[in-house]
Amino acid sequence: MSSLPALDNFFEVYLQSYMERLGERPRYYPHGEGSDCLIDDDKGKVSDHDLALQWQPIRRETSGSFDNINHALDMTLHPCINDFYGHYFAAPLMFDSAKGEGELLQVWNQNDFEYLQQNLIGHLMMKQKLKQSPTWFIGVLHESDQMLVVDNSDGSVWIEIPGQVPHEKLANSLNEFIAALTPRVCPPVKNMEETMPELDHPGIWQRIKIMWRNLRGKNEL
Repeated sequence: MSSLPALDNFFEVYLQSYMERLGERPRYYPHGEGSDCLIDDDKGKVSDHDLALQWQPIRRETSGSFDNINHALDMTLHPCINDFYGHYFAAPLMFDSAKGEGELLQVWNQNDFEYLQQNLIGHLMMKQKLKQSPTWFIGVLHESDQMLVVDNSDGSVWIEIPGQVPHEKLANSLNEFIAALTPRVCPPVKNMEETMPELDHPGIWQRIKIMWRNLRGKNEL
């Protein structure tokens, strides 16, 4: 268990929802990226990019740490970042909410955790460049360029458009935000975005990287 009870509970309800509706665990296209959270029968199939494989959240043997970001940027990240990203390996979590459909980011494997740290550093450096208060992302809302972010000063959850300050508060805490979500049972979607060397990783990470790459380009003009 983590120190974020709503996330622990969401994982349980998420798996239960898939088992009740589809009779199997959720599926994900890993695009060749192995993970401890793949079920045993599917671990040997990871090299087949056309297969969506079954997964379940797995507690990490050693929790992920963000101390390197704290040191690199001379700042202290809100402690709930460790609870949200540091305790499990899992695929992105689909949800329904009062704001519509969305995805919560999760860490697929250790390489994914390193991608996460790199992108968090880029995000936080951009916020500094724009002279905006620091936030860090936890997911996206579908059919929009809106990110779900945590205000680093108090742990509240907001909607943010890249390059702008957060504009709509959703919850006073990450735990409160997750507790209000409903798992969305749906078939896996194979990422079909154009492959670029710096974005060669499946799923939601590409969406966030593309948003921030575009923003950096605009600010360098």
